[in-house]
Amino acid sequence: MDRFRAYVYDLPALIAARLEWLPPLLARVIVGWVFATTGWGKLQNLPKIVDFFRDLGIPYPELQAPFVSTVELACGTLLIVGLFTRFAAVPLIGTMIVAIATAQWQSVDSAAALFGLVETAYVVVLVWLAIEGPGPVSLDRLIERSLSRGAGDPDA
Repeated sequence: MDRFRAYVYDLPALIAARLEWLPPLLARVIVGWVFATTGWGKLQNLPKIVDFFRDLGIPYPELQAPFVSTVELACGTLLIVGLFTRFAAVPLIGTMIVAIATAQWQSVDSAAALFGLVETAYVVVLVWLAIEGPGPVSLDRLIERSLSRGAGDPDA
């Protein structure tokens, strides 16, 4: 029984503890990359994005399209490097909620359909990052350490 526990519970917990830096790094970089590249792409094709927003019935598409595109590019880039992570996640959550409500809602007829949307998965990851933070491999953590040292924190 001790051997079973060691292999099934203790070993995976030990491995997970040594890799705890990896999930937030992967989440930030991958989701950030998606948003940064889509934001950049939208900015390069703004007339088409304005028309798309107009077709979706989004008010003031001439203002909303460049605003959302810039938010995606800027906040996605911040996520990639792990700078102001919690702050950057919030507007991206908003853009995904609006995307679900405007572009996807007509196809949502059940919880399974809603949960199956990639936008929903992005919301979940972004909420996790907003709550848990960027993880140890980030500029945020580097800044936190530097500010702690400057404040005379002996544990920093």
